[in-house]
Amino acid sequence: MYNARLLRHKAESALAHAILGFLGWVPRPLGRCLAAFTALLIQWLVPRYRRVAHRNLRLAMPQLTSAERRRLVRGIYLNLGRMLAEFAHFPDYTRENVSRTVTYDGFENYAEAVGRGRGVLFLTAHLSAWELGAFAQSIYGYPLSVVIRALDNPLINELVNRYRMLGGNRIIEKRDFLRGILEALKNNETVGILMDQNASPQEGVFVEFFGRPACTSAGMAKIALRTDAAVVPAFTIWDADRKRYRIRFDPPLELIRTGDNGADVTANTQLLTSVLEKYIRSYPDQWLWIHRRWKTRPPGEPPLY
Repeated sequence: MYNARLLRHKAESALAHAILGFLGWVPRPLGRCLAAFTALLIQWLVPRYRRVAHRNLRLAMPQLTSAERRRLVRGIYLNLGRMLAEFAHFPDYTRENVSRTVTYDGFENYAEAVGRGRGVLFLTAHLSAWELGAFAQSIYGYPLSVVIRALDNPLINELVNRYRMLGGNRIIEKRDFLRGILEALKNNETVGILMDQNASPQEGVFVEFFGRPACTSAGMAKIALRTDAAVVPAFTIWDADRKRYRIRFDPPLELIRTGDNGADVTANTQLLTSVLEKYIRSYPDQWLWIHRRWKTRPPGEPPLY
């Protein structure tokens, strides 16, 4: 069984190397088209994720028609294809050319947060080209640490992390995230946390997300309350009119502090989740609806998937 798994990992890794190598070799516009076509093909070849996306949209936006849901799901896969093509071109980015693809919006809000001197927590999500946003930040000269969950295939995980760190970013794996985050914040560094996925009951609290209780990681709220780090909503958004991405920084959030730690953690987790929902509602075709966001249910409630 071990040998079979190793062979599968090597085969998957070889395919990933080939795809990234090819998409990085062809011109970026052609790479985007090829990756988008491939993503749309996967949408139909692997219906499981498509069904999850439709289920999520029915839960979150019941007012949508079937045609509107299909359009949004198609947009999700096109978005993933675009990001894959950009990811393959990470080695080509320089300080001189990055602005052709990614520009800043609200950089003064990030500068203000850094000036506080207690470190910065980026509140972000699997929205648009989240990998590109973090990488562009490092190319612009503001590297950060990114909290990630290691991929199941260690060979692909190594490949992906190598691309992520080309500009100087640092990886903090989820299994050891607390120590890494606290160290970075102590040095007034920036840490990016994707906070939009389902959490287990052991690590999360239930807050409202699109009008439904969603088990959400409480880690970011706990760390922000403990360290007084600035929490800055930071999202990378595809601007279809300009045919480029914008890294949008909002002003640092004002945390809720009542003195009741348990209540404050829940209240601030709700605050952060509400910010995520606002952005997802604004750009619904750029969020990762194929994830089973409401998988963990409150005690006694039936599964939704």
